[in-house]
Amino acid sequence: MMSAAPVLPDPSRRRVLGALGAAGLAGTVPFVRAGTRRPLGVALVGLGYYSRDLLAPALQMTKHCRLAGIVTGTPAKVEEWQRRHAIPDRNVYDYAGFDRIADNPDIDVVYIVLPNHLHKPFTLRAAAAGKHVWCEKPMALDATEARAMIDACRHHRVQLAIGYRMQHEPNTQAVMALATSRPFGPLQRIRAEAGFHGFDGASGDNWRLDPARGGGAMYDMGVYALNAARYTAGTEPIAVTATSSIQRPEIFRGVDETMRFRLEFPDGVTADCATSFGENMNRLRAECAEGWYELSPFQAYEGVRGEASDGRRFDVAIGATPAQQARQMDADALAILEHRPPRVPGEEGWRDMRVLDAIFASARDGGARVEIG
Repeated sequence: MMSAAPVLPDPSRRRVLGALGAAGLAGTVPFVRAGTRRPLGVALVGLGYYSRDLLAPALQMTKHCRLAGIVTGTPAKVEEWQRRHAIPDRNVYDYAGFDRIADNPDIDVVYIVLPNHLHKPFTLRAAAAGKHVWCEKPMALDATEARAMIDACRHHRVQLAIGYRMQHEPNTQAVMALATSRPFGPLQRIRAEAGFHGFDGASGDNWRLDPARGGGAMYDMGVYALNAARYTAGTEPIAVTATSSIQRPEIFRGVDETMRFRLEFPDGVTADCATSFGENMNRLRAECAEGWYELSPFQAYEGVRGEASDGRRFDVAIGATPAQQARQMDADALAILEHRPPRVPGEEGWRDMRVLDAIFASARDGGARVEIG
């Protein structure tokens, strides 16, 4: 098992950090010895479906990182994970003993794949342990938590990246680029919808239905629509109106089943967005003065595709699931190795959380217009 790259001696470290400071990057770019190209060791924190069926297989496809450790609150899962992925005993942690990861040179990055209310505490613990952090979306429960996560990672000089896999997907990237090139003239309207019908007969301890743990459609699926509206506009929203509804009150108690929200952007651009645990929806569309373009589906694990009014198609294929997750983790690992910010840093997650706070505030106030300060 390869050990982690040593930190540079203090004089060299100070010189390079000084140069980064002059470039405005100090505190956001982590330190790995120049020329290092060994795969970074990743520990998955939380071993549910997304880790088991998507991230762990994706790590077998990556070039710049590898599955090195696991962190779980369920001891019964450990034996199978160790057998399947050859994880040694020294790289297995429970939640209480997580902080001991600071002494493990096999692990460079922790990927937090836990219920939403645990994103902040485990990010802070990982940063204090000197490990880079990849955190699933939504980044946190609110913008204050997100800012604390950013500050902690900056203080401990580790990198923080948020798991917005769509921003690593090539067809999505092509649509993002149109926000700058504007081939169809000024943008006028955006529509972004992400949701599915689920949870019929739900029982047991499902955190997605628990308000204390960050449950509800807006946190889970709504962030896709919100983030898509922002990257399609290429600017930040200035105000929002939102309404929440529940069609199955026996299932959804204290969390939103469906959320509809309108974002107002500068220059009069609007985005009508929706998310739901009760309706199937998966579409992103931009209407401009001289044409339109869309992706449908825009946030599937594979098969993202779309078209535009001039006949162009967005249909680059990258392979079957979990190819998106592999691209995301390889890109984030390479950012660490090359001492540069990731494609989706913590600040991107914080920008979504600021808007999400306003969405919830508007919904609580019956759809009142809320400005985003």
